[in-house]
Amino acid sequence: MNLKTTFFILFLANVCFAQNPVDVADLTLKVKASSSEEFFYGFAEGDQIIFSFSEVDGKELKEVEITEYPENSKFLGYETSKIDKKVINVIEKGVYKFKFKNTHILKGRICQIKIQRIPASEASKNFNTNIKWVTEQDTTWNTYTKDFVIGYDTLLVQKTKKVIDKEETVEEIIMDKSQRVHSQTNDNGNKTSVFFSLPDNSVTEFETKKVIAWAYWIGVGEESNKAWQQNRKTLSSGVSTAASMAFTPLGALAAGTLTNLILPTIGEDVSYGLVDETNKGYFMSGIEYRGFDFGKGVAGYKRFTDKQLCQGKFYIVLHNDNVMQGVDANVKVSALMERKTYKNVDYTEVQSTPRYEKRVVRDPIVKARKFPATFDYKKH
Repeated sequence: MNLKTTFFILFLANVCFAQNPVDVADLTLKVKASSSEEFFYGFAEGDQIIFSFSEVDGKELKEVEITEYPENSKFLGYETSKIDKKVINVIEKGVYKFKFKNTHILKGRICQIKIQRIPASEASKNFNTNIKWVTEQDTTWNTYTKDFVIGYDTLLVQKTKKVIDKEETVEEIIMDKSQRVHSQTNDNGNKTSVFFSLPDNSVTEFETKKVIAWAYWIGVGEESNKAWQQNRKTLSSGVSTAASMAFTPLGALAAGTLTNLILPTIGEDVSYGLVDETNKGYFMSGIEYRGFDFGKGVAGYKRFTDKQLCQGKFYIVLHNDNVMQGVDANVKVSALMERKTYKNVDYTEVQSTPRYEKRVVRDPIVKARKFPATFDYKKH
């Protein structure tokens, strides 16, 4: 056999070999309405891909595409119902994606798909067209400049702060007066009133004052005066000397040091009420009125701690129902003031200031990517 004959026989063998396609996939596929399906297969270098497609009922499929992964489109058919033995040459080994897209919003499509390959040589005849999904991590570096603390500078700073110098509770006598209340037959009338204002709460740079409680006493004639003196004796004998010196019986009542005051049991009485200015006018005019406290007797008292009633102007209204005899009512009002005084105090504050140095920092940025690969793919 001469050399020409040998080459001719090899040529015929290759031609015959090339005419024998290898099946990759033979599928019947339903592509649901408004959806798409994708398949991935691997091919060897020099392969020829033979692709056939048909829709069973002859309906058109919106899109049929063959792409060399990741984005190298090799074939794209629009609104097609049949593709017969489309040939695609594979230049180098890789993965190919077969995509089938149905845009009909109601109906699916039944598709018959056949994918074959004609190997370039006997060596690649048994190439594994299945693919595997590979996850690899890519690392990049973010380089930037950052300040680092390398030490501290310490500084002593002289400062001044305000502190409480003195805190005390004191009694302030607001009123202590005798008020004549005429009888019913007196031309001046048998109603009268007295008014008083509680001290305003105040805040200044070095002092704060506020009313925390107050009380009033109303007593008629000599009998009430005797009861008042008895209350003074009770206060001085029942509490500490310092407290008895600081407060009157009314102040002690406001402070809670005394819970009850002695009242006379005999003597002329008077009707009284604690009201605001509007209701004082109603009282004097004989109109029904309202108030914060009411009573009738030879003497009476009341303590107030409500913040809303510890500021403002008040009236004590008095009424004598005696036909012929006028009475003298002694009205006493005392308020308890919480007073704080402040002073400036010098002190030393230690301040630490950090010292910085700029340094170059490299931070890794790791990203994972997942992709299809042929079975003989090896990570690099």
